[in-house]
Amino acid sequence: MSAFGFDEVDRVRTPVAINLSGRDFAKDFHLLDPQGRERSLADFRGKLAMVFFGFTQCPDVCPTALTRAVQIRKLLGRDAERLQVIFITVDPERDTPKVLEAYTQAFDPSFLGLYGDAERTAQTAKAFRVVYAKVPTGASYTIDHSALSYVFDATGAIRLALRHEQSAQDCVHDLRQIL
Repeated sequence: MSAFGFDEVDRVRTPVAINLSGRDFAKDFHLLDPQGRERSLADFRGKLAMVFFGFTQCPDVCPTALTRAVQIRKLLGRDAERLQVIFITVDPERDTPKVLEAYTQAFDPSFLGLYGDAERTAQTAKAFRVVYAKVPTGASYTIDHSALSYVFDATGAIRLALRHEQSAQDCVHDLRQIL
């Protein structure tokens, strides 16, 4: 496969990440981890940070994205330690610190869940150009939300948006370009 996502044999386009290098958004966040410590992108300098917005009761998009992140770490081999996966909840009402920690840890012990109150969540989502909306479902609700994973380089600069339809192999190809 070429650097542009085309297979040289059949010229079929495969999904590639969106290059966000030099873009002027998603500069930082200030959210809490399950232990109540405030976290920001500066905490992950020296590593790639892959940030995904979602919620723990998501039936398909979120578990698919986090399962793909597990596969990405496996495919990275020794470089897996250079990638920090960060899951930011858009459902602080239900995603308590304990729930958030159990959810992320079920995928990989290194994954980190972050949260804020409703106002901080909205501010952070807006800063990252993430859209989400509560959708009533009988006595409860679900949340429609964006499905991109944002990747920041070791200096904390935004570099990529991984598309939801990208395979783990395609993501690793793109990540290796900035490792």
